[in-house]
Amino acid sequence: MDLAQARVLISNDDGVGSFGIKLLERVARTLAKDVWVVAPEVEQSGAGHSLSLRRPLRIRKLNNRRFAVDGTPTDCVLMAVNKIMKDYPPDLVLSGINHGGNLGEDTTYSGTIAVAMEATLVGLPAVALSQYIEGDTGPGYGKKLRWHAAEAYTADIVRRVVSIKWPKQVFINVNFPAVAGEAVPEIAITREGRRKLGDEILESTDPRSETYYWIGMQRRSKRYATGTDLEAVNRGAISITPMSMDLTHSPTMRELNKVFT
Repeated sequence: MDLAQARVLISNDDGVGSFGIKLLERVARTLAKDVWVVAPEVEQSGAGHSLSLRRPLRIRKLNNRRFAVDGTPTDCVLMAVNKIMKDYPPDLVLSGINHGGNLGEDTTYSGTIAVAMEATLVGLPAVALSQYIEGDTGPGYGKKLRWHAAEAYTADIVRRVVSIKWPKQVFINVNFPAVAGEAVPEIAITREGRRKLGDEILESTDPRSETYYWIGMQRRSKRYATGTDLEAVNRGAISITPMSMDLTHSPTMRELNKVFT
């Protein structure tokens, strides 16, 4: 892909005013002349690949190439491709840069990943980018965030990733570690990792003495399998994971065929 001549769509799940999307837009404009932003009006973290079907959507024009949608990240891609940019669709979709990693099973909940998934479904190459937070959650969440690696490497990674072709059902998931750019030991090509299942459900009462619950840390691990996105980012490396939209498990399919044929 000739990035200089490409039309690039940027979206995210942190909202149109987030630091990460502004950083990504700034970087994208050093790579391409035609950069558009269509992103959620407000934060949609954890929205996953959800779609608004039971209420109308509104689009707010911020300038000629920047729009806010009062919907999910998936809604934003659909509004961009089928309405806002309908006459001249994008050549590439970039999602992020997310405030926090999208690693392992996090990808199933992530609105950042959902942007890339929806773009892939409509036939567009997509790259999701996330900046891991040291410690990730808990006390001080967000205060230890370093954007150094994302700032230092995003342009080069996007340029190199789009220099190759990948299958139509595949998108690219990039995670930056919470270290200074010069401290990154390598760019690792990884597979999706897994963490141990946790059970943290926080219980408390509101001012009316009604009980409420808050979902806390559900997955905890101290060690991660070599070659995974989790292992790479936790040792300070940048993780690049090709992810497939095809969820079919071929070995099980073959076993089922034995008992149903």
